[in-house]
Amino acid sequence: MRRTAPLFAILLLASTAVAADRAPVFSSVDSATANTKAALKRIKALNPKVNAVLAVDPTALDQARTLDRIRRARGPLFGMPILIKDNIETMGPLPTTAGSLALARNVTNRDAPLVARLRQAGAVIVGKANLSEWANIRDGGSISGWSAVGGQTRNPHALNRNSCGSSTGSGAAVAAGMVPAAIGTETDGSITCPAAINGIVGFKPTVGLVSRTHVVPISHSQDTPGPMTRTVRDAALVLSAIAGTDPADPQTREADSRRSDYASGLSAEALRGKRIGVMRFASGFGTDAPFEAALRTLKARGAVLVEIAKFDRKREMGEGEFKVLLTELKADLNAYLATTPPSVGTRTLAEVIAFNKGSPRELALFGQETFEEAEKTRGLDDPDYRKARETSLRLAGTEGIDKMLRDNDVVALVGPTMPPAWPIDAVNGDQISGGGAGSFAAIAGYPHLTVPMGQVKGLPVGLSFIGPKWSDGMILSLGYAYEQASRKRVEPRFLPSIEESPEVAPLMRPVR
Repeated sequence: MRRTAPLFAILLLASTAVAADRAPVFSSVDSATANTKAALKRIKALNPKVNAVLAVDPTALDQARTLDRIRRARGPLFGMPILIKDNIETMGPLPTTAGSLALARNVTNRDAPLVARLRQAGAVIVGKANLSEWANIRDGGSISGWSAVGGQTRNPHALNRNSCGSSTGSGAAVAAGMVPAAIGTETDGSITCPAAINGIVGFKPTVGLVSRTHVVPISHSQDTPGPMTRTVRDAALVLSAIAGTDPADPQTREADSRRSDYASGLSAEALRGKRIGVMRFASGFGTDAPFEAALRTLKARGAVLVEIAKFDRKREMGEGEFKVLLTELKADLNAYLATTPPSVGTRTLAEVIAFNKGSPRELALFGQETFEEAEKTRGLDDPDYRKARETSLRLAGTEGIDKMLRDNDVVALVGPTMPPAWPIDAVNGDQISGGGAGSFAAIAGYPHLTVPMGQVKGLPVGLSFIGPKWSDGMILSLGYAYEQASRKRVEPRFLPSIEESPEVAPLMRPVR
């Protein structure tokens, strides 16, 4: 019996001539080769404007043709073109650079376990996505979306705006319609921020559900890969493929017993009767109108909304988190660099710092103060580090998310993910007007989903759904129910700037 095409939306071109300002056309096609050719053509047409794809995998079409030859062995992601953030290793000739010239020769010729799982599910790895260099941990004055290897990624909704970090290329490429899905990684906000700001779906799983082996690390306490897609269903399909236990990553020991078929668990009625906590303390920053509209949608779909006014210890939680990230960055990055091939000349964080000082391009726009602070840390046995981890984890988890859920008798929390995109600023770095409650989920290691919530003057913003540890399936289903009711994702217009949009441009001119 002939199998039906997969459920996810496969990218096709509307015609042989693709204009960069045209919305992508999607259809279900039962050919991995056709899907891959379409994605590669779309990348060629759009990437010069957005700069989201760092490198195309020269084996992509061979992968697709092989899949078409062995059709009986097709997996649930058959023929899906996927981009991989360039801090995740893939088999083949492409290096894994984390955006740094120090890793320009880091050709390991090994798949991270999550990439191997994607291939087993039938996906085609079409290339590497640009990212904020070193996943945005090098310096507090960074420009999100910039790397020395890849340059600056741009937001496809307004090309002079930032697409957030660090999974910036993954978010921008999916939003632009180059691919239906990409893999990002998050330590704190690096999946959910670029997803929200680029107007797509992003899911940060429970830490330990997806392997981090052969992923350039920041923090073993908080790092996790996750899917970035155009729909919640596609995110669920990708998560089902990449989740699972990896003996080389002890934190994933429960993953096989916790994972499920996330797509089959989605329900448009998932919100009905559910008590949802509204994080008023993490709201504002220009998102009030779309957030209120989202709350009305949740209520209309049967959710019972419970107001949560405040959380008083966010600053203390953040201070503890930063000490944890500094200490684990040095320990974890040194351990990773020791596994790289001899062609990589930097084997420790100290050597990377020295390399950057000798590379004019690396430090031309911003420095490496965070790296230098991390190098001064005293290791994983340092009592101050251990205390910081205990404090930040407790404030984010048992006295944070868990307490809010318990005290308010709610199953999940919602709030605006991030403010709309800010302008790219090579002088001042990132100028962000605020942020939601994503740090709670990042520090605690709990699941966090963002779904398009609407727009602020033509720029997308996202709605966050956060739940307790291992509630990944429930959070995806709640977000799916909202997505199906709201339908807020919009195609990007590739405007030079929002100020030049038809809605805003007349208001920028004087009254005649």
